[in-house]
Amino acid sequence: MPTTIESQAKAQATAATPPRTYSRWASLVVLCAGTLMTILDGNIVTVAMPAIQSDLGFSATGLAWVVNAYLIPFGGLLLLAGRLGDLVGRKRMFTAGLAVFTAASVLCGLATGQGVLIAARALQGVGGAMTSAVVLGMLVALFPEPREQARAIAVFSAVGAAGGALGTFLGGALTEALNWHWIFLINLPIGIVAWLATVRVLEPGTGAGLGKGADYPGSALVTGALMLTVYGIVGAGDRDLTHTLLLAALALALFTAFTLRQARAARPLLRLRLFRSRLLSGANAVQILMIGTMYGFQFIGALYLQRVLGYGELLTGTAFLPAPIAIGLLMLGLSARTIGRFGAYRVLLAGLVLIVAGMALLGRAPADGSYVTDVLPPLLLLSAGFAAAMPALTGLAMSGAREEDAGLASGLFNTTQVVGGSLGLAALSVLAANRTEGLLDGGGTTLVAATAEGYQLAFRVGAGIALAALALATVVLRPRSR
Repeated sequence: MPTTIESQAKAQATAATPPRTYSRWASLVVLCAGTLMTILDGNIVTVAMPAIQSDLGFSATGLAWVVNAYLIPFGGLLLLAGRLGDLVGRKRMFTAGLAVFTAASVLCGLATGQGVLIAARALQGVGGAMTSAVVLGMLVALFPEPREQARAIAVFSAVGAAGGALGTFLGGALTEALNWHWIFLINLPIGIVAWLATVRVLEPGTGAGLGKGADYPGSALVTGALMLTVYGIVGAGDRDLTHTLLLAALALALFTAFTLRQARAARPLLRLRLFRSRLLSGANAVQILMIGTMYGFQFIGALYLQRVLGYGELLTGTAFLPAPIAIGLLMLGLSARTIGRFGAYRVLLAGLVLIVAGMALLGRAPADGSYVTDVLPPLLLLSAGFAAAMPALTGLAMSGAREEDAGLASGLFNTTQVVGGSLGLAALSVLAANRTEGLLDGGGTTLVAATAEGYQLAFRVGAGIALAALALATVVLRPRSR
C-alpha cells in the first residue's frame, strides 16, 4: 500500500511539474559559442607559428604540420560525423565534440615536444569535426520559419566570420603578453562553460538510431578520400608534381569507389539524391571558390603586413580587427533584412561583387604601401562582401536538404569549406612564392619588392577565382520562375 501511495504522489508531482521549455535563441548562443571556439583555434595558431617553431625546434617543413595535423582529420571526418549526428542525436555529437576538442586543447597547451603537439592537434581536428558537422543541421531544425532562419544564420555566420579575424588578433596578443601555450589553454575555461551550457540549454534529440546504419565501409572510403585530398592540397608546395598527381589519383579512386558503394548500399552514408538538389550542389560549388579566395586573402594579407610593411604579430592582429567589427555589424544589422527584402540570390551576387573588387584592389598593393590607403579599403570591401554572401549562401544550401538529411548536408557544407579553404590557401601561396623566387633569381630587385609582387599576383588570381564564383552563382543558383 505505501508503494502505491508513493507512486501516486510521484505521478501527481510529475503531472504538476510543467514540461521543460527550451529557448531557441539561447540554443543559438550556445551553438555559436561552441563554433567560435573551434574557429578561433583554427586562426589563432597562425600568428604564433614563429614562436612555436623557435620553442620546439620545428623545421620549416615540420612547422606546417602544426596546421595540417588539424586540417586533415577535421576535413576528413565531417561527413561521417554529420551522418552519425543524424543517427545518435545531434546534441550528443555536439557535446562529445566539445569535450574532445577541449581536452585536446589542454594537451596542446601542455606540449613540450613536436610529436605531442602534432598528435594533440590531430585530436583537436577530430573534436572540431564532431561539433562543426552538426551545427547547421541543428540550427535549421531550431528555426524552420524562413525569416527567423535567415536571422539565425546571419548571427551564426557573423560569429564564424568574426571569429576568424579575432583569432588572428588574440593569437598575437596572447603570444606576446604570455607565450604560445596560452593560445590553446584559453580553450579550457571556454570549453567547460560551453559544454555545461550545451547540456543545460540544448533540447535533447534521440536521432534515427544506429540501427538505421552509417555504412561503415562507405565511411572508411570517403574519410580516406577526404583526408588524402586535404593532405594532398596542404602539402602540395613541398612535393614534386609526380607525388602530388599520385595522391590525387588515389583520392579520386577512393571517391569513385565510395560513389559506387553509395549507389548500391541499402543504407548509404551519403544519399546521392542530395546532389540532385540544384541549390545544395550549386551552393557548395560556389562556396569552394569563395572560401578559397577568402582563406587566401587572410593568410597572404597577414604575410603582406609582416614581410612587406614590417608589422609585428600584435600589430598584424590589430590591423585585421576592422574585419570582424564590420562583418558583425553588417550581418547582425542588415544581412537578414536584406535577404528578406531582396532574396538570398541577389544578396549573394552583391556580396561576391564586393569580394572581387576587394581582391582586385589588393592586387595593386605596392612594396612601399600604407595600411590606411592600400589595405584598409579592400579589407572593408571584403568584409562587407563576405557579410552579405555567406548567410545567403548558407541559406540556399540548407534549403536544398530535407530535415532528415540536415546533419549530413551540414557536414557536406562544412567539408566544402575545408576543401575550398585548403585549396585556395595552397594555390595562392604557391603562386606568390614562385613569383617571388622567379624575380629574385632574375636579379635587379630587392627581397621586399619581389615579395610584394608575388603577393600582388596571388591577390589578382584570387580576384579571378571570386569572379568565377560570381559567374557560377549567377547561372546555377538563379531562382526558377514559378
